[in-house]
Amino acid sequence: MATKKPNSEATPEADVKAPLMVNAQYVKDLSFENPAPLTNITGNEERPSISIHIEAQAHNLADRSFEVTLRIRVDAKKKEAQVFLLDLEYAGAFTIGEEVPEEYLRPILMIECPRILFPFARNIVSMTTQEGGYPALLLTPVDFADLYQRQVAQEQSQEEKSKRPEILQ
Repeated sequence: MATKKPNSEATPEADVKAPLMVNAQYVKDLSFENPAPLTNITGNEERPSISIHIEAQAHNLADRSFEVTLRIRVDAKKKEAQVFLLDLEYAGAFTIGEEVPEEYLRPILMIECPRILFPFARNIVSMTTQEGGYPALLLTPVDFADLYQRQVAQEQSQEEKSKRPEILQ
């Protein structure tokens, strides 16, 4: 009976490293203000106007390790009266492999990492509004690539404005 010799050239799966690793995910900050829940629940059937603001930020923790924070702010009002205010900062610690070129770091941090975090943050928003006595608020998916492109365009516009000489009148 012949036995197979292990291939010494093959790399064990444990040694293979992903170009993007999620080290941790966590709630950094969560605030839910529900100033008059009984008035809002038992009051008229008028639906509140809801504004949603989403932004992503990243900062370096160590060599190729970063913390990416997804901030979601939901403001619900009926006329001028506050129905509820939810502010969530959901973050993740990510490591980006050495094989990823430097020019791809920022797009990965501002597009791919928030895309990974979003479903978990969306669930927290849904559960929090439901536990606050309202129907679960289900956020629609976010195009983080578009959000990133708008952020880059805004930064370039601000940079161009700072380079222009001021005209005295």
